[in-house]
Amino acid sequence: MMRRLLSSIFLALVISCPAALCQDAGIGGFEGLSIDTVTTAKKKFEINNYSSVSVNFGTTFSRMMFNPSYSQTWLHNPFYASVMFTKHLKMFDFIPYFGFQIGFAYGHEGYKFKENKETGYIHNIEGAQEARFNVVEMPVMTYFHVDFSHFKIEASAGPYVGYRWSIERKGDDVPDSLRLNFTDYDRKWEFGIEGGAGFAIMMDPFEFHVNALVRYSMSTIFAPDSSPSQYNQYYYRFAYPFDVNITAGVAYQITRRTGRTKKALRQEAKEIVLKEIADEHSSGKNRK
Repeated sequence: MMRRLLSSIFLALVISCPAALCQDAGIGGFEGLSIDTVTTAKKKFEINNYSSVSVNFGTTFSRMMFNPSYSQTWLHNPFYASVMFTKHLKMFDFIPYFGFQIGFAYGHEGYKFKENKETGYIHNIEGAQEARFNVVEMPVMTYFHVDFSHFKIEASAGPYVGYRWSIERKGDDVPDSLRLNFTDYDRKWEFGIEGGAGFAIMMDPFEFHVNALVRYSMSTIFAPDSSPSQYNQYYYRFAYPFDVNITAGVAYQITRRTGRTKKALRQEAKEIVLKEIADEHSSGKNRK
């Protein structure tokens, strides 16, 4: 009974006292254990199933996958923003390199035609040689990461759904009625796939991320072959957006990233107490 009482007092001290105080006191031979660092008695770097929320800003370079193809250049859209929730998970409860991301983003799609070097002609759609769509989207992605003490390499990939909520057309021949309005055959809802890679600098509980994302829409900006017939005499006409986002952002760790959490320490304490009880019970049987 006395051994059980002493064990309980010892474990309560380990869990509740500040890490530095426990270290200085050398309680129970746990020298070198710091709850606030990634150092354990075995010098093992541990990654928990932690969660984080990030805010990201960046810029976008856009173009279209047209059929038939036209001479075009990248359209620069200077503003992109997203809010993402990331949950880090261990695959098979052992491999700490996986997770998932979900969030919301605001960005752009568009196209910008350039002069055809052979004909000297600059193509247009509804009189527009350039068009920009404002888009809101919700991505859901699988997340991969490799962590070091103050650095992380990361990648993500998955589907998204989005909505093209406004358009701006530019060109001398754009009708005023279409300059800021959709036509009846333009498509607003979209879906597609996106993915990217980057790195982060870790200063727990903050993370500073830099990423490059590629997004491909599987929804054409207008209904194929639904525009006036002169566009559709020889081709099945469509246009799929393709975008590259360069972003930088900051994340805040909602739960503990490294080292043993209070939950893990409580579980360990429980196991030690149960072991003490089992050993005492076994010793009592042997004495009989």
